[in-house]
Amino acid sequence: MTDLRFPKATSAHARKRHALAPATDDAFRAFSKAVFAKGALDTRTKQLIAAACSHVTQCPWCIEGHVKAAQREGASAEQIMEAIWVAAEMRAGASYAHSIKALELLEIGTADLRSKEQ
Repeated sequence: MTDLRFPKATSAHARKRHALAPATDDAFRAFSKAVFAKGALDTRTKQLIAAACSHVTQCPWCIEGHVKAAQREGASAEQIMEAIWVAAEMRAGASYAHSIKALELLEIGTADLRSKEQ
């Protein structure tokens, strides 16, 4: 089995990404800053949401960054883990909810088999 390699993000990567698409990089940074600024939700809550979402998207860099940011904003280990469990339930819940598609297909398939048998 091949080992996955997740390189550590560096300032050199950031400079290269910016050099390749400066306007887009600047826009993304401004967007990110606006999203995480205090608003209707406080910054800690936003970082808890981001930590949970990064587990759903399975991004190791986002997990590291947002868990650390949530801690800096005062989130406890218990709050971070609870947010991750909420994300896990939502991910599992989506599979559960989408099972109706399979149930419909199974019903159609069963109906098709019945009609062929008759």
